[in-house]
Amino acid sequence: MRIARFSIDGNVAFGAVEGGTAPGAEGELVLDIIKGIPFADFELSGTKVPLSKVRLLPPVLPNKVVAVGRNYAEHAAELGNAAFDEQGRPEAPLTFFKPSTSVVGPGDPITYPSFTQDLHHEAELAVVIGRMCREVPRERVKDVILGYTCANDVTARDVQQREKQWARAKGFDSACPLGPWIETGLDPAAIAEGLAVQCTVNGEQRQLGSTRDMIRSVEDLVVHITEAMTLLPGDVILTGTPAGVGPLNVGDEVAVTIEGIGTLTNKVIKRG
Repeated sequence: MRIARFSIDGNVAFGAVEGGTAPGAEGELVLDIIKGIPFADFELSGTKVPLSKVRLLPPVLPNKVVAVGRNYAEHAAELGNAAFDEQGRPEAPLTFFKPSTSVVGPGDPITYPSFTQDLHHEAELAVVIGRMCREVPRERVKDVILGYTCANDVTARDVQQREKQWARAKGFDSACPLGPWIETGLDPAAIAEGLAVQCTVNGEQRQLGSTRDMIRSVEDLVVHITEAMTLLPGDVILTGTPAGVGPLNVGDEVAVTIEGIGTLTNKVIKRG
């Protein structure tokens, strides 16, 4: 099931997306409004609205976004500033936070901060947590995941390299686009087999990788993160980006597409 969060006539609701996902077929998509919220038992109301008549919102409003850096070897190598073990892997998952205020949805603008001269895109698979959890054993990881969505870990690269902490470089307003919806039909095994992760800027391909190349799997990351903290329903884990990150400029349209999920598109504007 694909679950979207949307607004219509000033009201916010969740809905199940029905219809095809082929390019150009968006007009055929409809939303069956959900009774309740997707983090508990819910029913489909049978009331349907065309996707074209609503505004898609971030599919969740997370309490926190836990992001993972250097989780693709080629990306770690292109940055050249990660510690590796004898197999060429980072010694441990590198985690950081993006605040809830950094989250925007599909079609929302990415505002270019005034304090950077080098804004980059990072296409990522995002894990959406479905239930409160802590110290999750590997065999229970699937049980705590609601589904998956697309993310763009937008980064002020020059600030990241200059400052020891990444709070400003990766946590500014609009630095975490999420969407277009949550796909609940995937599981960690399918992700390990490999989903294509792509980023285009103005229609030009910048990144193309596969989730099979993640150094740490979804299970690894959930186990590692929940050893330290409680995750709440709607919290998001960003699983890292493949190689090919690069600059964004005002006026650019950046699209993140993940196989089996959909496409998240945002335009870069000047902050003013």
